[in-house]
Amino acid sequence: MNKFANISDETIDKSHFSIAYRPVRNPRTGQEDYDCKINLSKSILFIADNIRRKNNKWSKKTIEERRKSLIGLANSIKSHADQIANALEVDTGRRKISRMEVQSVIGSIHAWVNQNLSLSENSWIIGKHNPAIKHKPQFVSYPVVGVISPWNFPLLLSFIDTIPALLAGCSVIIKPSEITPRFIEPLNLAIRDSGLSDYLEILEGDGSTGARLIEEVDAICFTGSVATGHKVSLAAAKRLIPAFLELGGKDPLIVLESANLDQASDAAIRGSVLSTGQACQSIERIYVHASIADAFLKLLLEKANKVRLNWPDISIGDIGPIISENQAKILQEHIEDARQLGAKILTGGEIENLGGGLWLRPTVISKVNHNMKVMREETFGPVLPVMTFNTIDEAVALANDTEYGLSAAVMAENLDEAESIGRRIDAGAISLNDASLTSLFYEAEKHSFKHSGLGGSRMGIAGFHRFLQRKALIANTSKPSTLSDFSED
Repeated sequence: MNKFANISDETIDKSHFSIAYRPVRNPRTGQEDYDCKINLSKSILFIADNIRRKNNKWSKKTIEERRKSLIGLANSIKSHADQIANALEVDTGRRKISRMEVQSVIGSIHAWVNQNLSLSENSWIIGKHNPAIKHKPQFVSYPVVGVISPWNFPLLLSFIDTIPALLAGCSVIIKPSEITPRFIEPLNLAIRDSGLSDYLEILEGDGSTGARLIEEVDAICFTGSVATGHKVSLAAAKRLIPAFLELGGKDPLIVLESANLDQASDAAIRGSVLSTGQACQSIERIYVHASIADAFLKLLLEKANKVRLNWPDISIGDIGPIISENQAKILQEHIEDARQLGAKILTGGEIENLGGGLWLRPTVISKVNHNMKVMREETFGPVLPVMTFNTIDEAVALANDTEYGLSAAVMAENLDEAESIGRRIDAGAISLNDASLTSLFYEAEKHSFKHSGLGGSRMGIAGFHRFLQRKALIANTSKPSTLSDFSED
């Protein structure tokens, strides 16, 4: 029920809505230099009811009309690109990747609107069992979709589900992470200028805000940790609404005896270190054939030692700060646990405080095993634990010895050899002769295996159809059956 249905926007006094504030830490300076607004119950209720009330107009538009509106959003984001990127730079401590993130969202909008998406299957389909009965589909979008996004790619992961949901006819409320909220203000300007404010809202807040949001939407999309994903799925199940979850990863890289070691070490470094390893598809475990392990480690160390922190000059270097202060504690905990259990830290290994920010150089670790946290729990940082194997079966067993199943990678002499191993790994996307390709290539539909997620693919056409309920219109072109047709005698 719309609790504000009989009240216009202009007559609602929003000053009584419950709002609190929490300080936000700058990842490069360590200073709390921003306040995140925490929307509480009454304001969340108003936002959800308001956007639900207006969805009827959006959902009744043709898909072509919605395409045009989304192109307008892309153009508006482009117009505000500098302001959004500058805010993301402060949010994440990264300059080039922040600008790439904005361009990626703009490109993603254009990619979605150019997809061959059709909701106009108006032809009747004649029944096979009884030709007198025919059917046709109707696609009904969820009125309001909630999107709860994380701090590692604040803009990109706010929009990865939002774009196809809008295109399907849903209205969307995004709740970004309270750790990286600075981009919200310039993004809101872009949304306002695009004319989509009635159908797309950004809701500032923390975990309690996200939990309250789930109570007001018709479907929820969540990207984040497995632990929080469990809470989201339970809350959604309680309301019997769909939950689309993209959760943690512990991605393995298998380097076969036949692999090109220069290319394998390049893939390992980029896959583990890019964005400070703060990506769900980062390589977090490396398994190398024993016969090439020494040579591989030598190359890996050479390349790891050449990686530059982009401090003090943000415009120079390869690796940014650790965004979340709590994540820095987890990284150090994993490294210390490995050290105490007999692992050897070959380079890096210490959280550094530089200018108030927290940094970790690429950390290569040898002599690891599956009793160590660094090989079992999500690390989410530039840590490269290397373990040897002797047989293909052993490598596959090690790669599959995890509760995660987001993605994985295999390096081999040729594609056929890599593919034969990739088919045996229990993960949703396998990079062959490279690593972390899901961050570069968005066209392949995939699922998250095991505890790494729930729900349909967010990539490809399936990522669009997730937001539509299919109704069957079934028509009888003959006379209806009578009760006597089913009588025992």
